[in-house]
Amino acid sequence: MRITVATEVAAPPEAVWDSVSDPAKVLHVMSGITRWEPQHAREGPGGSAAVPASAPAVGLGARYRMLMRVGSAEVGSLIEIVEFCPPFDLAWTSVTGVDQRGRWRLRPRPHDGRGPRTHVEFRLAYGVAGAGLLGWLAEQVAAPQVSGHLRSSLAQLKRQVEHDETRRAAAERRRARAAAAEAAAAAIPAAPPPG
Repeated sequence: MRITVATEVAAPPEAVWDSVSDPAKVLHVMSGITRWEPQHAREGPGGSAAVPASAPAVGLGARYRMLMRVGSAEVGSLIEIVEFCPPFDLAWTSVTGVDQRGRWRLRPRPHDGRGPRTHVEFRLAYGVAGAGLLGWLAEQVAAPQVSGHLRSSLAQLKRQVEHDETRRAAAERRRARAAAAEAAAAAIPAAPPPG
């Protein structure tokens, strides 16, 4: 099953990227995700490395345990980041568990007098490999809920990033006013002492 959702965010790609690429922020943005845990080197069954010692915590090659609530179950995979091109593309694929591929795609939009804007596309392809008819049926039953999670994720991302951008712009305006007031105060000559 392949699902794609998109929206426009009133912020530059760098601001959106910060929310989709930071593992600490993923649970705040992605609806339905119950786990997004960095997986560091550790031993798997039989003493083999479940996650290579060379796997970074963030970026290309990073691995995460990702679980999504679908109905009453949490389903997911060990995923690996296979594309990490700041601030435009982040993609992952499953290593174990449910077969899945996901992608965040961020593209700047031309300035139209309203400030920077970013087109955000979120894609998720998933399947139950080798499960035949029952796997296909499970995919079809899960599709509306997974699609809803993706749409909710985009709405939350838009709210969060635009709120953060509003706060950042307000802080810049306050700093500029304070600097202007300080400069104006410094430009006023001191009054001569009386008498």
